[in-house]
Amino acid sequence: MNQHPIFSEHPGLIIVFAVAVVIMLLLDLGIFNKKSHVVSNKEAITWSLVWISLAMIFSGLVYHFAGAAKFYEFQSAYWIEKALSVDNLFVFILVFKFFDVANQNKHKVLFWGIIGALVLRAIFIFSGAFLIELTYLNKLLGLAGIEGFKYDINLIMTAFGLFLVYAGIKSWSSGDDDDDEDYNNTRGARLIRKFFKVSDKYDGDKFFTFENGKKLATPLLVVVAVIEFTDLLFAVDSIPAIFAISNDPFILYTSNIFAILGLRALFFLLDNFIHLFSKLQYGLAIILSFIGIKMIISPFYHIDSIYSLLVIGGVLIISVVASILLPEPKEE
Repeated sequence: MNQHPIFSEHPGLIIVFAVAVVIMLLLDLGIFNKKSHVVSNKEAITWSLVWISLAMIFSGLVYHFAGAAKFYEFQSAYWIEKALSVDNLFVFILVFKFFDVANQNKHKVLFWGIIGALVLRAIFIFSGAFLIELTYLNKLLGLAGIEGFKYDINLIMTAFGLFLVYAGIKSWSSGDDDDDEDYNNTRGARLIRKFFKVSDKYDGDKFFTFENGKKLATPLLVVVAVIEFTDLLFAVDSIPAIFAISNDPFILYTSNIFAILGLRALFFLLDNFIHLFSKLQYGLAIILSFIGIKMIISPFYHIDSIYSLLVIGGVLIISVVASILLPEPKEE
């Protein structure tokens, strides 16, 4: 998997990516969503199409400047992150329900949650790429003066692969364990309460309020912290998964961020049409296991990114179709 990263050969793509993301975030928060409001299905669909279109346009630039192989890597990593993020959104729905967050304030919480994800994913991806480059077994044996193997095994990638197979098996059998969780006891909530006194009441979409002359954090800040830590936990699955596709940190980061930036719009669609995703957990279990197996066998047999993309896309489509044709019985 040793490749030349795109940013060393086409630095202009970094500028295009950075400018596009900054402009869209400014438009999103500063103009279209300056005031908190309930996001309609029409608005959610529009923004979903906008973010997906931007990702596809950028992948077209990758194809033009870096070739088909990098294009398939971007597409595969993008759809893996998109698919695994849907599972994350299910938990977000439970968090908002637990804290009784008003519909008009959900967009702001998700926005700041995504801003945090931009930073955390950069740390994970670039540090992961650096560590992977150092842990090829042949390189370690060479440093020890020992003759290497025929196959270039990577210790971290193998460990990631085994973990993803385990995560896939666990995901298949997971039920509604999160439904009864006390999110006030999660690390994010405890961290906020450690540094701030928290009000019992919301104050619109504010993160801080004043009561009896004292500045207090509102429960909305607690919700942001819980969302951030939830995303951090889910990154443990999604980040190793995309390293099965490419070791180019630019491909991995840009595809990851484009997928994440479209999550807010997707959240509101998911919240209203959750029945369309009832069988998704089984599709995600298959995808995680497939990616894990791909990582484990990669030193011995390479699966091209285009075939990975076909498997991922096919499993997602089948999951959604199965959810529509075989809906879960409605709760009484």
